[in-house]
Amino acid sequence: MLQAPRGRAGAALWRRAVAVRTMAGAPTVSLPELRSLLASGRARLFDVRSREEAAAGTIPGALNIPVSELESALQMEPAAFQALYSAEKPKLEDEHLIFFCQMGKRGLQAMQLARSLGYTGARNYAGAYREWLEKKG
Repeated sequence: MLQAPRGRAGAALWRRAVAVRTMAGAPTVSLPELRSLLASGRARLFDVRSREEAAAGTIPGALNIPVSELESALQMEPAAFQALYSAEKPKLEDEHLIFFCQMGKRGLQAMQLARSLGYTGARNYAGAYREWLEKKG
């Protein structure tokens, strides 16, 4: 059985190891891959944090749909989605639908939800907004 290391650095390393193990097997995207997809215009980015969190800063080009609204948003008719979010509703067959939050948990939940609704190109940016800020996107 794994034992949690002591100290602040050890605790941070432990949390990251647990998060990686939790996301193992989940379709994810790394920061370098995300940068490449965004530069080529091939990614649709969804910030699933609260409106307040997203208003304080987000990854450029991201559409904010709080995770609490995501299921109903992805089941809307395209015109209703467009009216509410001022963006085209993603299609089930779209590739590179990338979900992110602050630390990774809500992004993972959002990706799993989208996949359960048939969005086969849904992926999680596991580094989340925290990594984006730390590494200056």
